[in-house]
Amino acid sequence: MTIRPGIASAAILITLGACATAPDDAPDAAPPMAGSGPCDADAAQSLIGQPASQELAATAMRLSGARELRWIPPNSAVTMDYRPTRLNIEYDESSVVAAIRCG
Repeated sequence: MTIRPGIASAAILITLGACATAPDDAPDAAPPMAGSGPCDADAAQSLIGQPASQELAATAMRLSGARELRWIPPNSAVTMDYRPTRLNIEYDESSVVAAIRCG
C-alpha cells in the first residue's frame, strides 16, 4: 500500500498544528528576555495562589530574573529540556497559579 505524499504531508501539518495551540483560557505570555540571567524561582513563590495574568507573569519574571516564560496549562505535556533562564508557571482549571519553577 502506498501513501500519497499530499495526504502524508497534511497529516503531519495537522499533528504539528495541534502541538502548537494553546487553550483559549491561557494567559498571554510575558515578553521574552524580561530578566537578566539564570532563573531563581524562590523569589516568585509568593505569587502561587493568585490568578494567572500578564501582570503576574511580568512580576514573576522580574522577581526571578528569568529571561523566558512558559505557561503550563492543566493536564498538559511539556518538553523536558532544561533551560536555566526559563520560568515555568503552572496554573489550574480556574487559571490560578499552582506552581512556579525554573527550567
